[in-house]
Amino acid sequence: MNVLAPIKTIMSSDLVTVNPADKLTLVKEIFDEHNIHHIPVVRFKELVGIISKTDFLHFLRGFSPNDEDRFVNYARLRAYTAEEIMTKGLAKLDPDDRINVALEIFLVNRFHAIPVVKNDELVGILTTYDIIKALAKENVTSDQIIESRKADWDNQNLMAG
Repeated sequence: MNVLAPIKTIMSSDLVTVNPADKLTLVKEIFDEHNIHHIPVVRFKELVGIISKTDFLHFLRGFSPNDEDRFVNYARLRAYTAEEIMTKGLAKLDPDDRINVALEIFLVNRFHAIPVVKNDELVGILTTYDIIKALAKENVTSDQIIESRKADWDNQNLMAG
């Protein structure tokens, strides 16, 4: 992966979003039906927050596992909105920012997703999964194989000597 390439070359741009007033029943439905871990919260295309699956599961911790309490649990999901559990004050990237900028943000802050914004409008999201997916698509070159073998050989010699 060329870490100097722009974010837009590996970001996800087919997004599922909610607005701040959406009930958590919708958030639950999205997490249940889509294989995603972050839902951007937008107001007229402007990013105002994000809900991670971890944040949502933390909210659900207060739910009762009993079947008798299913109605209470559902009522609680209907009573709260996305705005009440979303994370605000987010790090953001521009689609033309370089991948190495995102890597530094992920490393320093231990984030797993960074929204990508252009002219105050959400245009994508970059996740650690996007980076892993890009790395997995990389072709291994003969030079990399030779370099790897040299490193193995050097390590064996150090251990033997």
